[in-house]
Amino acid sequence: MRQANQLVGQVLGELAKHIKPGVTTKQLDKIADTFIRDHGATPTFLGFPNPYGGPFPASICTSVNDVVVHGVPNEETILKDGDIISVDCGTLLNGFNGDSCYTFCVGEVSAEVRQLLKTTKESLYLGIENAVAGKHLGDISSAVQDHCEQQGYGVVRELTGHGIGKEMHEDPQVPNYGRRGNGILLKAGMCIAIEPMITMGNRAIYLMPDRWTIRTRDGKPAAHFEHTLAIRRGKAEILSTFEEVERIEGKLY
Repeated sequence: MRQANQLVGQVLGELAKHIKPGVTTKQLDKIADTFIRDHGATPTFLGFPNPYGGPFPASICTSVNDVVVHGVPNEETILKDGDIISVDCGTLLNGFNGDSCYTFCVGEVSAEVRQLLKTTKESLYLGIENAVAGKHLGDISSAVQDHCEQQGYGVVRELTGHGIGKEMHEDPQVPNYGRRGNGILLKAGMCIAIEPMITMGNRAIYLMPDRWTIRTRDGKPAAHFEHTLAIRRGKAEILSTFEEVERIEGKLY
């Protein structure tokens, strides 16, 4: 699990070098696909089944501005100065899955949007602080929700984090909203992906006709950060990494 997730962090770091105005999301997908395969893994997202339609046609999800998640890379979406793009990546390596997401700034991004990214990323780590043996799933969820809603942001309800291991999506679901003390008891050795999906405005979302892309109803930006981690006693072990991204991008906080 650690190896698969460290590889995802390397993929995101490689993409950080290429995310700039004028680049298409399809170009980013090709870079990621090549990098994953060159390192002996396969892209988990490519061909991933969709209960509402056909399999996912790319190796990463590229969600620009008001796209919350599952944006499909294409030649028509060209990044421009001031955009944000959430890149979600999954790898299958030696029978285990890695999964992580980072929201990147493209060129100069407004202070208002940067604050959304900063808050979303902070909420991820607040959730991780509560992901320890002996606590409950609701402790993670409420930590994310409270931090974001206190600053006026929307917390998407319909999409959640998840358990992860030999399958990309396993039990339990990990919502970004909830009540402390509720939900299953967390036990050492469990592996989960925590992934706040936070909107600048209303939390309402809708599904595009491609049956993958999910956007905010009010057209305002959304941010998405995700880590895969192992539950431990005292402190969670983060299996994925933002180190390479932050070396190139700089830290948001």
